[in-house]
Amino acid sequence: KLYVGNSGTLARMICGLLSTNPNLKIKIFGDKSMNKRDMLRVIEPLQKIGCFFYPAGKTTLPLTIESTSMPLAQHHNEIVGSAQIKTAILLASLNIPGITTIEQKKISRDHTENILSIVKAGIKIKKLKKGNLVSLRGQKNLSNFDLKIPGDLSSAAPFIALTLLTPGSKLLIKNINCNPTRLGFVNIIKKMNAKVELINVKRINSEKTGDIVIKSSNLKSIICSSSIVPFAIDEFILCFLLAAKAKGVSIFKGLSELNKKESPRLNVINKILNQIGIKTRLNKKIGSIKIYGNPNIDLNKFYKIETYYDHRICMAAFVMALSFGGKIKIKDCDSIATSFPKFLTTIKKIGGKYEIKK
Repeated sequence: KLYVGNSGTLARMICGLLSTNPNLKIKIFGDKSMNKRDMLRVIEPLQKIGCFFYPAGKTTLPLTIESTSMPLAQHHNEIVGSAQIKTAILLASLNIPGITTIEQKKISRDHTENILSIVKAGIKIKKLKKGNLVSLRGQKNLSNFDLKIPGDLSSAAPFIALTLLTPGSKLLIKNINCNPTRLGFVNIIKKMNAKVELINVKRINSEKTGDIVIKSSNLKSIICSSSIVPFAIDEFILCFLLAAKAKGVSIFKGLSELNKKESPRLNVINKILNQIGIKTRLNKKIGSIKIYGNPNIDLNKFYKIETYYDHRICMAAFVMALSFGGKIKIKDCDSIATSFPKFLTTIKKIGGKYEIKK
């Protein structure tokens, strides 16, 4: 048995890794939130390779994966723009004879490709008119390597948002991953008039890293197209909070994928914004949201925020509580440990005040 907690990334990637290692039969399960998330997008390509999932037809955890001893090199079409799906296939293909190909209709984050290049896994990337063709020849001897892992922008993002929304504040965050496919959030907030700058950028191993300087800013509205979604998928909740305090009406498009995360995030953040008096217009069918900003909002009531045991919603609620005024009770804060165990102590270090009640 393997317990994946609340991590959809781990659940999907570990399936890829296990699928082509012979004679394995392993049950994978998560916490109550993870066990509700759909796994079909990973199940389908891995079954195409030759492994099995039980019970047959079930698409949520707990699931038992039975690996294959005769995996087949296949051509896969990845139309979602999901780095997790792509990575699951690539990890599986390391142990498949022949060449596995992935045709990406939408380009996604490329950390996996970068690491596989370091270990000389025989990965090739060809640019297409629309997207990329990724190919990997399996069963090669991999090279050993030393890897320095920079900070995660999605974990830094709540502090970036908090700085932007707190008058007279300035923040320096060191050693952050500056991979271009990671900078969607930075590019969005720059268009919103945020004072943010990347400095000391250098390449370590196969990734760009650097420091980020942020200053409090008077934000303006934005029209955000769907093309940037794969590069800021984990930070959009914070973008919505910034839009709520920005001058003008912001529009975010192509965000249906948000409702397939740890919680239906687009629906949840829309509910929270309405709860605190921010006018929105949500189109669930096409995954778009219009946010009517109010730079002068100052909450003066008590609010109880339901986070649906979603770590991103919970961290965003902290940003809102510390920058929008009012008194806010945030439920299920222990979910934050999924991605940022030291979040609460870091909040306290920069002057944030909170009280934990059991």
